[in-house]
Amino acid sequence: MKSTTARRTGLSIAVVAALTGVAACGSSDGDKGGKAAGGGSIHLSPIAALRSVEKSTDNADSAKVRSTTAMGDLMSMKADGALTWGDGLKGNLTITYTGGRLAEMMRKAGTSSMEARYLPDAYYAHMSDAYAQQTGGKHWLKYSYDDLAKLGGASGSYMKDQIQTATPNQSVKMLLASGDVKKVGEETVAGARTTHYSGTVDVADLADKTSNLGADQMAALKKQLSQAGVTTDTVDIWINDDNLLVKKTEKADTANGTMTNTTYYSDYGVKVSAEAPPAGDTKDFADLLKSGGTVAGGTGTSS
Repeated sequence: MKSTTARRTGLSIAVVAALTGVAACGSSDGDKGGKAAGGGSIHLSPIAALRSVEKSTDNADSAKVRSTTAMGDLMSMKADGALTWGDGLKGNLTITYTGGRLAEMMRKAGTSSMEARYLPDAYYAHMSDAYAQQTGGKHWLKYSYDDLAKLGGASGSYMKDQIQTATPNQSVKMLLASGDVKKVGEETVAGARTTHYSGTVDVADLADKTSNLGADQMAALKKQLSQAGVTTDTVDIWINDDNLLVKKTEKADTANGTMTNTTYYSDYGVKVSAEAPPAGDTKDFADLLKSGGTVAGGTGTSS
């Protein structure tokens, strides 16, 4: 029984790492007006253009998201769904595991894909029927952000911060923090004319950069990246003529190996609804950890 509990606890913690990555990579940028950052009539420097995008993103409500992510030998996966961020991160994504240790764990648990549901105070993962047999027939795992903060010390705090601060303009903030953002050129993405910007964040040099972000934002960003074991992070974004982010790529060196991500955004303003699953079909992650005894064996799965 103990080994079975340890296995399901380890899988649950691995899912934490995966969903954290999805939330972080699910960041997007957009606005509801202006043609400053793309190929419109107003021509701005890269920094000024990104400031405009960052500001306008505060007025954006939602978007459809489609992404692929890989992280060392831990996982590779695809995500497809929609997110809204006007009042805390909310939304639904279907995640399909395509490779890595996490995909193998999910396969043994009876599935290769699952639904992830994000709410402002917690997120939920819908597991397979086979997994539910080990949790009293309950299919949903609830991960409270406060519980995540208690998991694995700094790693737990990073997981919590990554999800709760996965604002739509996170990619733009990363570029502003890099200090060397540049305009690459004009390119066509999904049939739309876009302006391509690129920059690399060197975590060791962040404190010495002349930051385009506030001191608090810079400190929080450095803390998050350091806790994830990130040393460098290269971000590229493509902005269309309506000042909306339509594509983002990211490559980072992390404690789990090299992370790569490509994300496409569309249908800004799409209606998104997300509610907590039925309580009778939900298992709290904190309770699962208690039944599993020690946490140490599981945390190794996500590191």
